Amino acid sequence: MFEQNQLPNFEQEVLPHLDTAYNLARWLTRNDQDAQDVVQEAYLRAFRFFPGFRGGDARAWLMKIVRNTCYTWLHANRPLQDAAEFDENFFPSDSRAPNPEEVVLQNDSAALLRKALEKLPPNSREVLILRELDGMSYKEIADITGMPVGTVMSSLSRARGRLRQALTILMNGDTVPTSRRIAAVNA
Repeated sequence: MFEQNQLPNFEQEVLPHLDTAYNLARWLTRNDQDAQDVVQEAYLRAFRFFPGFRGGDARAWLMKIVRNTCYTWLHANRPLQDAAEFDENFFPSDSRAPNPEEVVLQNDSAALLRKALEKLPPNSREVLILRELDGMSYKEIADITGMPVGTVMSSLSRARGRLRQALTILMNGDTVPTSRRIAAVNA
């Protein structure tokens, strides 16, 4: 927290999180240039609203701005992308499927994991990136996304399952029936 005479400084509080902001934007937009544009817009918004920031977790505050800016940008620039929500009836849980870490270690391929992550719907990708790559707590993710902590935890569980399924599909090629493959790609 800040003492009463000491106001938060934008450069000290917000700029150190530029890499995390770009990482989230990159995974949500799936494009380097678009992510740069989104982060630039998010930082402009953060700078504009920084006088209203009263201390606390600057990273979570900024990531919420980046997230909202990403979704606004995606809605304006890619309105039909990711329109179909994931249907669990097409993608039942498979307890025999290896977890994502085992798959990556077995295949020694980060590219496979990257491809699988990109196939996930934005909300699943988002919680996985914030938790697994950026190391944020459930509470921080809840603050950023506006979800209750319990919903964050269940969303992470579902996202991990979806990632496991996407990895399995990528590893097995086209052995999944067409209807399931289409549902998985649209998810």
